Amino acid sequence: MLKKKFERLELKEDEYIELVNLFVLTSRSDINKLQSAINSNNTEKVSMIAHSLKGAAVNLGLEEFFELAKIIEETARDGQLEKTAETAYIFQNKLDGIADIINS
Repeated sequence: MLKKKFERLELKEDEYIELVNLFVLTSRSDINKLQSAINSNNTEKVSMIAHSLKGAAVNLGLEEFFELAKIIEETARDGQLEKTAETAYIFQNKLDGIADIINS
């Protein structure tokens, strides 16, 4: 899965893995901020964080994370914070999964 992505981005495997590791670390921090914004009903902040996550994911070719961030952004804008929180939870679990893959 990851091999095709780093080749497509014309990166060496270790360079790509380093970027994905950074994505995981940054995204975990962003998800914590996002959860706080959800708890505060701050849909604007949730949308802003999700938009940032979306951009980082697309730049690395991580389509599944892009799609999840897109759902988070859209549901926040629509005021559907329960759906937003559910999708953020899925995003976080997938982060844990990709971290396990790249650190094994």
